[in-house]
Amino acid sequence: MASLGQILFWSIISIIIILAGAIALIIGFGISAFSMPEVNVDYNASSETLRCEAPRWFPQPTVVWASQIHQGANFSEVSNTSFELNSENVTMKVVSVLYNATINNTYSCMIENDIAKATGDIKVTESEIKRRSHLQLLNSKASLCVSSFFAISWALLPLSPYLMLK
Repeated sequence: MASLGQILFWSIISIIIILAGAIALIIGFGISAFSMPEVNVDYNASSETLRCEAPRWFPQPTVVWASQIHQGANFSEVSNTSFELNSENVTMKVVSVLYNATINNTYSCMIENDIAKATGDIKVTESEIKRRSHLQLLNSKASLCVSSFFAISWALLPLSPYLMLK
């Protein structure tokens, strides 16, 4: 049976390991936020307009629109992007509007910063609207840090009862 001193010692060691992992996560990711965009048809507009919104990003990302039919086209002159600071005054809401969209075309709203890239796709036909979103982590240092933290945690967790009994 483990003594009270041994239990306290290994409990403190476990807490230190968890805190070190949390600090490594913060260093790996930095202070950052990212979210999936949602792309919709803006029915309040006078022309075919698409609206891309993502609730939380930090640091400020770039937003680029792309089209399946008009590959390589620059949509910066027919789009408008704004960044609204959220109530916690750290992250921002991203809102981008694409004007003069054509029916039977797939458009992509790509939001990207140093940490992540999120894409929202929308295809509008006369009879339906199809949407798809995906998110990709770009910072390999952060991904490695997260993987290492969980690997260390899972390796040490099963050992803790044995370490306390010695």
